[in-house]
Amino acid sequence: MDEKQLLKILRAYKKGEVGEGAVLAFLKQAPFTELSGIKIDHHRKLRTGFPEVIFGQGKSVSQLQEICTHLVLANRPLIITRLEPEIGVFLADLFPEKIFYLDMARIALGQAEYATYKKFSTEVEEDSESVSDDDNSSTGRILLIAAGSSDIPVAEEAATILAVAGKRFRRIYDVGVAGLHRLIDVLPELQRADILLVFAGMEGALPSVIAGLVSSPVIGVPTSIGYGTGLNGITPLFAMLNSCAPGVSVVNIDNGFGAAMMAIAIDSLKEKEGYGNGPAGQ
Repeated sequence: MDEKQLLKILRAYKKGEVGEGAVLAFLKQAPFTELSGIKIDHHRKLRTGFPEVIFGQGKSVSQLQEICTHLVLANRPLIITRLEPEIGVFLADLFPEKIFYLDMARIALGQAEYATYKKFSTEVEEDSESVSDDDNSSTGRILLIAAGSSDIPVAEEAATILAVAGKRFRRIYDVGVAGLHRLIDVLPELQRADILLVFAGMEGALPSVIAGLVSSPVIGVPTSIGYGTGLNGITPLFAMLNSCAPGVSVVNIDNGFGAAMMAIAIDSLKEKEGYGNGPAGQ
């Protein structure tokens, strides 16, 4: 449930179009629904501006099937992260045209969320001054920057969440520190960005390099990509936390979802306050 839905039923009650029983029934089931050992939070969007996202990793197939059945039948938002391909495909096949699985991002989306994803996952052209007046997306420049192609799945998790939230963004992939000429080639675009999400494994140096070249917030996302002493992402995590370049915040290892949510929060604040390097702040 979001503010629009709540206001709609309250206004209908005020006009006498629905009775107390209907309002009471709506509010009773609105906070959460309890399944077998699982509580689905329906008030998350009302409280935070974004619906509950289900973490799929570690859940059984039967649990995920129960969750999906409830959300699809109730016509509720459906976003499930960290789904292995065989489970994601199974759920999509179980609910054709109701659930869509994105294999690179390892995310399942409901019908409405997938439609929004399709609309906003198309990248904003760098030369475009703004988006059209009939969509409510941010006009700020959000960049997703991946050091190597092995980091792309984590970046695509973030990209999917940004798109579902109606945020426009651009991808700049495979520009790691092993070939700095690739990064310098896109430096003007980096410096025009309002928010930069930087994904890197190995030694995790890329966020520090970028933060020393731009004035906007840099969100570092360490990935578990690398050889033995990369320690499954711990080395890049420590490197980003110890960045000597100011303006770097860091999320957990492989946490593309968390990085996207931070970018959404920053961008939403920018929309309210009207600041930033992009068109909204000019």
